[in-house]
Amino acid sequence: MGATSHQAGAAGRAPTADHPSSVRNVVLVGHTGAGKTTLVEALALTAGAVTRAGRVEDGSTVSDHDEIEHRQQRSVQLSLVPVEWAGTKVNLLDTPGYADFVGELRAGLRAADAALFVVSSSDGIDGATRMVWEECQAVGMPRAIVVTHLEAARADHAQMAAVCADAFGGDDPDAVVPLHLPLYGPAGPDGHAPVTGLLDLLTQRVHDYSSGGRAERDPEPEELAQIAGARSRLIEAVIAESEDETLMDRYLGGEDIDLKSLVADLERAVARGTFHPVLMAAPAADGARQGLGTVELLELVTRGFPTPLERDPVPVTAPDGADRPAVACDPDGPLVAEVVKTSSDPYVGRISLVRVFSGTLLPEQTVHVSGHGLTDRGHEDHDVDERTGALSCPFGKQQRPVTRAVAGDLACVAKLTRAETGDTLSAKDRPLLMEPWQMPDPLLPLAVQAHSKADEDKLSQGLARLAAEDPTMRLEQNPDTHQVVLWCLGEAHQDVALERLRTRYGVQVDPVPHRVSLRETFGAPASGRGRHVKQSGGHGQFAICEIEVEPLPPGSGIEFVDKVVGGAVPRQFIPSVEKGVRAQAARGLAAGYPLVDVRVTLLDGKAHSVDSSDAAFQTAGALALREAAASSAIHLLEPVAELAVLVPDDYVGPVMSDLAGRRGRVVGTEQSGSGRTLVRAEIPEIEISRYAVELRSVSHGTGRFSRSYARHEPMPPNIAEKVRERLEKGSPLT
Repeated sequence: MGATSHQAGAAGRAPTADHPSSVRNVVLVGHTGAGKTTLVEALALTAGAVTRAGRVEDGSTVSDHDEIEHRQQRSVQLSLVPVEWAGTKVNLLDTPGYADFVGELRAGLRAADAALFVVSSSDGIDGATRMVWEECQAVGMPRAIVVTHLEAARADHAQMAAVCADAFGGDDPDAVVPLHLPLYGPAGPDGHAPVTGLLDLLTQRVHDYSSGGRAERDPEPEELAQIAGARSRLIEAVIAESEDETLMDRYLGGEDIDLKSLVADLERAVARGTFHPVLMAAPAADGARQGLGTVELLELVTRGFPTPLERDPVPVTAPDGADRPAVACDPDGPLVAEVVKTSSDPYVGRISLVRVFSGTLLPEQTVHVSGHGLTDRGHEDHDVDERTGALSCPFGKQQRPVTRAVAGDLACVAKLTRAETGDTLSAKDRPLLMEPWQMPDPLLPLAVQAHSKADEDKLSQGLARLAAEDPTMRLEQNPDTHQVVLWCLGEAHQDVALERLRTRYGVQVDPVPHRVSLRETFGAPASGRGRHVKQSGGHGQFAICEIEVEPLPPGSGIEFVDKVVGGAVPRQFIPSVEKGVRAQAARGLAAGYPLVDVRVTLLDGKAHSVDSSDAAFQTAGALALREAAASSAIHLLEPVAELAVLVPDDYVGPVMSDLAGRRGRVVGTEQSGSGRTLVRAEIPEIEISRYAVELRSVSHGTGRFSRSYARHEPMPPNIAEKVRERLEKGSPLT
């Protein structure tokens, strides 16, 4: 990129935007440890948002790690760091790199208009990062690559450029090209030469950072020779993206192309999402004013990345589903904003991070909150009016007030007590609803119980507030096992959920083994007699009934048939027998699990004119069913899930072997896009309670799966016997 005048924001002042054209929303993507947060802090220092190493005056960092993140030693939530550069407000959205917090990443992608993929020169590019690149590619999001950890002893920047082209180039590796080459300083005692500057391939200028700031100079002859080959490849890649179809012929004919035209074509290609430059960046050394490559990166963001005005109009509907015209990014248009993150502050209360897509959001404004359709995860739909609190811009642990948020900008809104992540804010007199973004399905169960009676009283409210903050979590009250289950994305996600319950909401819970909903059924026909006769003075109890039980096909439930003749059981007590049978079936017979798929036939019985009653015949019905069970084999039925596992072709074999080891039956495979296979299988649910973690290991973080209930089927006798033994010992049943 060519040289430009740099205008940094003043430290401590909240950047503001008066028009969408002066906003850039950029999400940083990359695996854990790639250096995203360090890069954000370096950019904030270069832009003048802070005066030293990412620190604000209260001592916090601009990325505002909370206590949970310090304990986790990783970022676990989306954070917004706004900076100002050359009169442009740049909203930097720092996302977690760990797979358990992919929901925060998806929120960042939703709020952004472009992405910076941060890769470590020493660690390479993992499969999960490649998958996110493909997602961005599918929607045409502009992207650039930033190589970090330049100081690593084993860093090979030429090789890293080739790795980026291979990983991100797809069918067009020439679209992933470095803008600079590293300039090395004198080698140290270990023989490692540090990167002290950049050789700009377009301008053929040297950006020297060795003095603590950025200084430009002409290249030395040997540096100019080093630039030549890489510069030719860059120019050809830029010209290939040019709208001027004569440019390539002129260049190949020996004509010198005007630098201004090349820069303009590069910026247009980046904004279109068809060209992906590779840059380098490093944090500032102690006492330095600027980190290496941060000026160049801010130039690319402000000049090459698109404004919110270039985003396609957003589809909306009325809350009742009626069609409405799509809304464009217009500060004077109808208000449409979306809550992309919800958090809690001990002093302010709930804080909602909002992306404004149309209109202008003001403080103390009455807005309509429309729900998001995630009721299956414990998030209720909303269709209410609510008054916004103050608008602010995050700065470390502080919230600096702003007077408005125009279309295209992001801001924090206080005191939205009903709005949750994914909800739409719109005008009170013109309510609208955006289609929610795709959330990953939480597939790792965590059963919890209150630690004490005091915690039990607060548990329901604490769980509701936790679910409001995190739409990737599903809250379940299992009616079969009577357990409270938090469905999470992984073990780290579980740890964060428990920690937030304890520290933010004052609720201490204990994890307990997750129980699978087993069933029981009869293995063969059987008969039973229930006799309930008691006489202890006064009104007695008398009821006798005889039943026959026979197994039915799976999914039949419980059938009750009356074949009593001659009034042996009075008509008014036949429903009582059925009620007693069904109550006993719900309690189970052998292992305490509900009985299903049987036909119970009432054949005969006896009654007393005075002592028979509804309660007596209910008891007799239950006793008859228990006697029948004692004379027949009772089979345990386990739930079977339909599993769809999407993995790269290289991992199909290991995944299928792993499924076979879990008593899974592969029912088919099919190609799903380039280089990926969808494996379909049926597998007992008891075998996949931790599959969300174990698939990640088998597929090196590249696999995904979905599951749905298929049916209950008989459990193998050896496994059923182990379950019964554990029940007899009082051990938890999983």
